[in-house]
Amino acid sequence: MLKKFVLAAVCGALCSVSAYADGWGGVSGQIVVSGAAPKPVLLHKKGSPIKDAEVCAAQDTYSEEVLVDEATKGLANAFIYVSKAPSKIHPDLKTVPAAKVTFDQKNCTFLPHAMVVRAGQTVEVISNDPIAHNTHTYPLRNQAMNVLVAPNTALGSGVDVPCKVTERLPHKVACDYHPWMIAYWLVVDHPYAAVTDKEGKFTIANLPEGEHEMVIWHEAAGYINRKYMATVKNGAVTELKPVSVDAAKLVKK
Repeated sequence: MLKKFVLAAVCGALCSVSAYADGWGGVSGQIVVSGAAPKPVLLHKKGSPIKDAEVCAAQDTYSEEVLVDEATKGLANAFIYVSKAPSKIHPDLKTVPAAKVTFDQKNCTFLPHAMVVRAGQTVEVISNDPIAHNTHTYPLRNQAMNVLVAPNTALGSGVDVPCKVTERLPHKVACDYHPWMIAYWLVVDHPYAAVTDKEGKFTIANLPEGEHEMVIWHEAAGYINRKYMATVKNGAVTELKPVSVDAAKLVKK
């Protein structure tokens, strides 16, 4: 019995050791809304007489510009990223992934609404819709593209959009055929960026320990914080204090 207890104690101690190698750590946090959060905005109801209604109005469609979780007041689709590539990048993350980033559309909605792309990666645009779309990008530094996406374009047969250089801010992506279709891409030259989930939460892993200046940005609010300082501790994930954004900043004037 004593032997089993000792073994269990040793196992527990070993299991509590962080998976991060020496000199590296992570951060996690949440973006929350203060005040009365905006309610979801209905763009068009199911069956509305809009273009390509059999697909685009197959269900009620809500704007994804501002999505606030009722329970947590977390703000979805906010970008948080290190403003400048650190001098040290974790060995497992130095190489730009060879895999393409998938960008889809379903029922005339972009999937995902907000995403991070590593500079040097290619976005493959596909479509699960049985109608034609176009993907029109509005970057500041990369080459703007406006590509036709054929109906039912499967993964591996999509249209490639190269993202060669970093952007200072996320840029808009739109469909000119269906103007309510909007998404945002952030192109960065390092792996330290994230998009908040439906509860406003995020995690950025394998940062070098020390102080890091980050940017927090959202399509409706703009800059939530231009110089958000985060301290990364050696071998640990640091839970950052929640960042609050005033609900008034999320409402169009």
